[in-house]
Amino acid sequence: MKLLLTGFNGFVAGSVIAHAKGKWEVHGIDIAESPVNEPTVFYHTMDLLNDQKLTDIFNEIRPYAVIHTAAMANIDLCQNNQERAEQVNTGITKAIARLCQESGAKMIFCSTDTVFDGKKGNYTETDAPHPVNFYAETKVKAEQIVLSASNNNVVARLSLVMGLPVMGQGNSFLADTIEKLKMGVQVPFPANEIRTPLDVITLGSALVELAGNQYGGIIHLAGSTKINRYEMARAIATTLGYSPELIISSDSNAMEGRAPRPNDASMDNSLAKKILKTPMRTLSEGLELTMNFKI
Repeated sequence: MKLLLTGFNGFVAGSVIAHAKGKWEVHGIDIAESPVNEPTVFYHTMDLLNDQKLTDIFNEIRPYAVIHTAAMANIDLCQNNQERAEQVNTGITKAIARLCQESGAKMIFCSTDTVFDGKKGNYTETDAPHPVNFYAETKVKAEQIVLSASNNNVVARLSLVMGLPVMGQGNSFLADTIEKLKMGVQVPFPANEIRTPLDVITLGSALVELAGNQYGGIIHLAGSTKINRYEMARAIATTLGYSPELIISSDSNAMEGRAPRPNDASMDNSLAKKILKTPMRTLSEGLELTMNFKI
């Protein structure tokens, strides 16, 4: 079966490719060049904002499923560039949802835990989103588009994704933190933000599974440890043999010039545990997996 993957060079996509290759014929799309040396992985260079080229590639490939990971994900950048964020996060999603609807392809859309306002925590799939920044607003609009296009589509709300890049680069807070810890540099992490971090290896497996199973609707892909980001970083530093004293506490909502963040965006992963074969792991289990994963 053919799988179309957007954001091919991204952090999450690398794990998706690692789990899908050999089982799917993977077609990746990204704006930057990317050499591919896998017999079942194919690469297409294009700007997803080019609606005609996107349509042409989609009709050429005719995928069974689409995993849409591409996004403008920097919260502060979205807050300061709202027209662009709307085009990328909502507009591109709308175009892909239309193509999937017309062809009957299943769409798996990567959303975020930050669609919630953070006042309650332990959010379930039935809790109504209440975004506190523009990035989350674009994701909520995109969720609605995806769900209204087909009952077979999936909105996968991702918790804080932890891990090292499997392929390519991507934006990995763990890789950045390790580099700073190696140099003995203090690293700030917000104690006010409570999350349920999920390792990128588990996430890639879950997304590929969702592409091939019969589930449709919203699902929370989150780890099994609820923890604030400061304590999470201290636990990671200790596990990897670095001094936890290099991790310093901060408050992301007390910093000037930054978009608001939800304080407790932790998510309940009971549904994922029920319907997926991929296990939702604890922080320590996920860290061990991502540090030892081999392609």
